[in-house]
Amino acid sequence: MKKPIILFCFFLISIAVKAQIDTASFKNVFNQIKKEYAPDKRSIYFNTQFKGDSIFVESTSAEALAALDKQVSGVTGYTKVNSLLPAKNLNGLEYGLANLSVCNNRAAPQNAAEMMTQMILGTPVEVLKKQSGYYLVRTPDGYLSYTDGTAVSLMNKQEFDAWKKSTRIIYLEDFGHAFSKPDVNSIRVSDLVKGNILVLTSEEKGFYKVSFPDKRIGYIKKADAKLFSEWQKKPNPDAEAILKTAKTLIGVPYLWGGTSVKGVDCSGFTKTSYFLNGVVIPRDASQQALVGVDVDVLEGDSTSLDKCLKNLKAGDLLFFAAAKLRGNMGGRVTHTAIYMGNGEFIQSAGMVKISSLLPTSSNYDEREYKTLVSAKRYLTEIGKAQITRVNQHDWYGN
Repeated sequence: MKKPIILFCFFLISIAVKAQIDTASFKNVFNQIKKEYAPDKRSIYFNTQFKGDSIFVESTSAEALAALDKQVSGVTGYTKVNSLLPAKNLNGLEYGLANLSVCNNRAAPQNAAEMMTQMILGTPVEVLKKQSGYYLVRTPDGYLSYTDGTAVSLMNKQEFDAWKKSTRIIYLEDFGHAFSKPDVNSIRVSDLVKGNILVLTSEEKGFYKVSFPDKRIGYIKKADAKLFSEWQKKPNPDAEAILKTAKTLIGVPYLWGGTSVKGVDCSGFTKTSYFLNGVVIPRDASQQALVGVDVDVLEGDSTSLDKCLKNLKAGDLLFFAAAKLRGNMGGRVTHTAIYMGNGEFIQSAGMVKISSLLPTSSNYDEREYKTLVSAKRYLTEIGKAQITRVNQHDWYGN
């Protein structure tokens, strides 16, 4: 009796081994396709999940899905289900607006996940799918992240188009509130931060009556806001405008993932300084380093102070790589700052502060001087790839 039992157990083990081999092979092909078609998870979603004998693949890229289909067309033993996002079960609610003064967006659909970025009130987003009470969204800078379901109000295309055509205001004070009545002593509806966008419904007693994305009604002092249509038509910013905004953030604490006046990380600081001047730029430092015009700041692999002083102009972005301290010049960009002129730059490191490339200066930042790897000019490139005026961005309307 033992021999049949042994043979049966061997048969079960063989099936298990085959399944493991097939799974490993599929994952290997999947990772190869991901490397080619979706190398940056911050901008292209491409994910697979195994459930029993089924493989579920989701992506924002039709090309990635097609390439995977081609590579695994001969594989048997699994049922593969492709989903091109936005997900069909959203039932057309594929657009949204940020509900809160500042919304925290994470790397995964859970509260404990790393905070990747933030979106401020009135930010338009593309909604891609719902998972565990969170929505996977794409912000106007093309960045993918998960935000809590209460942080975003969903809309269909018709509603989104109506919002783009609506009369809106943009809040321009650093901090403030919307009130339940046209009276600053009335109950507060929400806090507000600079850059928040709300729909204007009427004016009353020196207040704008506004509608929030989730249909709350509030009143904002007219002196603290401006019509969005007027704000977004202002001329392209110059260095003085960018630096004026940047300096209002001095002392604001460093916050990983932060992109508001409540707290900023290094690239959130540069992004916010440009956005508050009507320009949308990429989210992360390593992404920002890929656009704009190169400015020569190196001599070989070392920072050239002479070239920095000669070639850099105020408003340029500086990029740093911590790996350079270990002799790795090809390391990923990990930090960014805005050049001010005369060797000084402004950065979010611990807090927003002004530092210097000059060894003789009292605010000399030796670490950043040694880790400088590149610089980019943005102000001459507004309107070109990924350096977009708000009023030329399809999601904001004009």
